[in-house]
Amino acid sequence: MDIKGNTALTVLFHGTPPKLPEAAEVMTALIELPPGDPGSPPHRHSGPVYGYMLEGEMIFELEGEPERVIREGEAFWEPGGDVIHYQAANNLSGTWSRFVVVMIGAPDEPMLTYVDDVELAARRDRRAPRPN
Repeated sequence: MDIKGNTALTVLFHGTPPKLPEAAEVMTALIELPPGDPGSPPHRHSGPVYGYMLEGEMIFELEGEPERVIREGEAFWEPGGDVIHYQAANNLSGTWSRFVVVMIGAPDEPMLTYVDDVELAARRDRRAPRPN
């Protein structure tokens, strides 16, 4: 990429997205979590999600991966599809956490679907070990 003049370019994420279906939808959203907020319950997205942490910290956990902390200035992504997103919680008890996501949704499917307790129990072997 050729940037001219005084423009600054910082690459936050670079990767090859999965094949996108024809007529896929795209949504950009700002998520704001109050101090200590657990975020949304376990869910999945119909397509990939790309995000950037504007401020604060988020505990981020996808099925099959150990939870990790995403900090201000870091980018993250998830593949969507059948992968459960267990956590997107504010890791800080004294300040808000804010991040932006770009969600790519499959046609005629919701961008986000919550996962019920029966499915969580059936797939518990796919979740990484929990920290103590």
